[in-house]
Amino acid sequence: MITVVSGVPRSGTSLMMQMLAAGGMPILSDGVRAPDANNPRGYFEWEPAKQLFQEPASISCADAKAVKVISSLLLALPPTQTYRIIFLRRPLDEVVRSQEAMLETLGAKAALGVDRMAAALRAHLKQVETWLAQQSFLAVWPVEYHQLLSDPEGESKRIQEFLGMPLDIESMARQVDTRLYRSRARDPHAL
Repeated sequence: MITVVSGVPRSGTSLMMQMLAAGGMPILSDGVRAPDANNPRGYFEWEPAKQLFQEPASISCADAKAVKVISSLLLALPPTQTYRIIFLRRPLDEVVRSQEAMLETLGAKAALGVDRMAAALRAHLKQVETWLAQQSFLAVWPVEYHQLLSDPEGESKRIQEFLGMPLDIESMARQVDTRLYRSRARDPHAL
């Protein structure tokens, strides 16, 4: 069984990886992408995950571990494995603003405007969620970002139950630091 943490970029996937690691779950991360102002606690990425369409069998390195795979690469997961997917959902206007802020710190500019980017992400999520619902080799647990921030212990407990393994709930919950929640939605229920 492979545990996959996924969502669109800037949806809370790094926080979830941090929580799982603190809870005692082995994670697959290489540290190539160092912490920075956008993710001061780190990205918890594994570079080969970015090449899943070219090398899908590489995911077997994550057996009995958690690995971060962005939502656009989920469709490359080979059905030769079984997966538990923790899928982070965050209001898209927050995601877009967070992505824009990240690009700005890197000296770049978003190619699309906020509305077009949100529409593209909405269409992408619909495609990914439809695909996930049709797969028999995986189980998906959606995690709402705001719920995670407001009830980290409760969400940690629910994640532990979904994964079916002992985790240190209190250590997981302590990883949530609302001071790092900087890109807030005007309407927190808008997806």
